[in-house]
Amino acid sequence: MKTLALTAAALLTLPALALTVAPAHAGDADRVRTGSCSGSTDWKIKAGPDDGRMEVEAEIDSNRAGQTWHWVLKRNGSVVDRGVSMTRGRSGSFDVERRTADGAGTDSFRFRAVNRASGETCVARVSR
Repeated sequence: MKTLALTAAALLTLPALALTVAPAHAGDADRVRTGSCSGSTDWKIKAGPDDGRMEVEAEIDSNRAGQTWHWVLKRNGSVVDRGVSMTRGRSGSFDVERRTADGAGTDSFRFRAVNRASGETCVARVSR
């Protein structure tokens, strides 16, 4: 009878322990912004700390595969990277992910993408 009572008590406390030791989600400190481009395309930009650096991810989602976009990523007004990407897959999207230095204070990121064939422009901004 004593063993049964101890087993029941242990089983009742396990769910409470599981709730108290649950790990934090990795992206809790990320700052995310979304918006629309000059046409029907949408953008998303996310910035957050990652192992002592700042990780920035920008996504362009046009819902049309095969579009070519020229893009520039800036941090605090300085070019971090630039390139050309093509929308792919069923979602008709692409993303750009970069890690930069995490300077003191607030970092401001700007991602600009242009579809030269259609003239559509996307400008995404986030500060972290």
